[in-house]
Amino acid sequence: MRPDFVPDHVPERAIRPLLIAGAHGTLGRAVERICHTRGLVTVALGRAELDVTSPVSAEKVLDAVRPWAVVNTAGYVRVDAAEADAGLCFSENATGPSVLATACAARNLPFLTFSSDLVFDGEQDDPYTESSKPNPLNVYGRSKLAAEQRVLAVHPQALVVRTSAFFSSWDEYNFVHFAVQAARRGEQFEAADDVRISPTFVPDLVNTSLDLLLDDAAGIWHVTNHGSCTWAELARMAIERAGLSPDLVVPRPMAHFDLPAARPRQSVLVSEKGIVLHTLEHALDRCVREMEHHPIGV
Repeated sequence: MRPDFVPDHVPERAIRPLLIAGAHGTLGRAVERICHTRGLVTVALGRAELDVTSPVSAEKVLDAVRPWAVVNTAGYVRVDAAEADAGLCFSENATGPSVLATACAARNLPFLTFSSDLVFDGEQDDPYTESSKPNPLNVYGRSKLAAEQRVLAVHPQALVVRTSAFFSSWDEYNFVHFAVQAARRGEQFEAADDVRISPTFVPDLVNTSLDLLLDDAAGIWHVTNHGSCTWAELARMAIERAGLSPDLVVPRPMAHFDLPAARPRQSVLVSEKGIVLHTLEHALDRCVREMEHHPIGV
């Protein structure tokens, strides 16, 4: 029997790995962790092993790993720094995904990449759906919109998941962790009270995105927890669930923080395709409980 022979009755994902690009970031580590619990074999690679901006690197890795699908979690994540670093931001956020999508399309491989609520300008009052017209206000948002357009142009069956303000108990690099840790130290925590978002729990985001990938979903999908709030409300809810005083949260207008990148006044996402995740309250309950039972670094 040829070593590359796959019987018709055995799914390729039972034999071949899922390739994860961006292994060392929050999403990359979460995808690998959840795949392990779901029995999905993975090969997770960082920048040193897979340069997503290089067609030669992408093609070499795909031919060596022979995955059944590719999940891209690599990218430039510093929204404010991007204003002075547009070239690198576009290279990592737009060129990288399009390079991977091109390589996947040539091999007829499913491809998943992630986008952002910051592709919208916040001018409409209603939540944004998949068919809402994007109009980003900052460099980061423009790079994400460019990625969506380039990926779907070269790989129309690719899956693009837009999400918003994700938080997790698995690492410390997120708003909920910062808010709770500040409250535990008895410190006040300033947060914007005039910007509305759709906070998203990383395990819910990853599980639902993997479900869509396994179901051969294509195109743009919005995946967020059900509900919306301001950043200040999010901080209060998280701190209260940790058994601490929500009065430590100091509401401020976004202008107070004098950030380089403009933000939409509201970037709430909902799906017109029938995606319904747990409520934000349910997600925060689980997140804070996990933070208490499994502290980072302990």
